[in-house]
Amino acid sequence: MPLTFTLDPAVTPALRDGILDLWADVSNAGGAVGFVAPVEPETIRPELVKHFAGMAEGRTRLLVGHDEDGRVAATAFFSFNTHRLMTHWVWLYTVMVHPRHQGRGYGRDLLAAAADAARAFEGIEAIRLTCRGGLGLERFYGSCGYKEVGRIPDAIRVAPGDDRDDVIMLLPLA
Repeated sequence: MPLTFTLDPAVTPALRDGILDLWADVSNAGGAVGFVAPVEPETIRPELVKHFAGMAEGRTRLLVGHDEDGRVAATAFFSFNTHRLMTHWVWLYTVMVHPRHQGRGYGRDLLAAAADAARAFEGIEAIRLTCRGGLGLERFYGSCGYKEVGRIPDAIRVAPGDDRDDVIMLLPLA
């Protein structure tokens, strides 16, 4: 059964806790979403609060996917550029699908829903995202229409002696 996507849902305690649990579960399953396993939801909470603050200020928007049981199963945050020369594209970050839903095509569904949402944002012509090298994520994003437009070698230190490339991807919306 497909996920149900909502742009800009009401931030309720259930949504907050659902995103925290999703983020921890994705991180602990090896997902590249800003933390390294093992991580607890309480460690992630300050980062989520920053995301919510951006939403309250109008700089960030949230796309959330719920599964058939109503649980948070996927997220993607949009961050708008404030620089006057870069307002025609948006960042997509904290892109996650719960591990229990991996292999069902929900990642593609999430990225398609994100592209549809971004097309409705006034003046937005492209989506940019970055991903951690070494996990094959750039191949996945590439299969969804994103193009690699840059790479910063060894920019992400996962652990001592384990540096990964920061891969910059772009999806033109036209």
